[in-house]
Amino acid sequence: MYSAETKIRVRYGETDQMGYLYYGFYALYYEVGRAEAIRELGFTYRRMEEMGIMMPVAELNAKYFRPALYDDLVTVRTILKELSEGPKIQFHSELYNEQGELLNKGVTTLVFYDPVKKEKTLMPAELLDKLKPYFG
Repeated sequence: MYSAETKIRVRYGETDQMGYLYYGFYALYYEVGRAEAIRELGFTYRRMEEMGIMMPVAELNAKYFRPALYDDLVTVRTILKELSEGPKIQFHSELYNEQGELLNKGVTTLVFYDPVKKEKTLMPAELLDKLKPYFG
């Protein structure tokens, strides 16, 4: 299993009239968590794009437990529970407030995609090599 944490402060423009983080922004927080989790491995989305591989979202599920509030410092925990050498990858996201209370859980499934061939492809070997040690 691989896990990484990123902190994001809820900005005023991301909130609704109640001061709650607008529900649509949770997906953006998941994305920030994914990008930073990959960066912590020493790899980046940019590197993957340079290799000719994109990662579109194929599925997103979210469950809300309590709101993130304006100016809260939210911890986004991004978890890879399993490693597949196939064309898809599934990221589990958990968002916590500063008191450690679980705010939200989400699962995002992405596919590795070759935009030139217009077809799914495999995870880049460079990224796979960086992840393998976490899955003994």
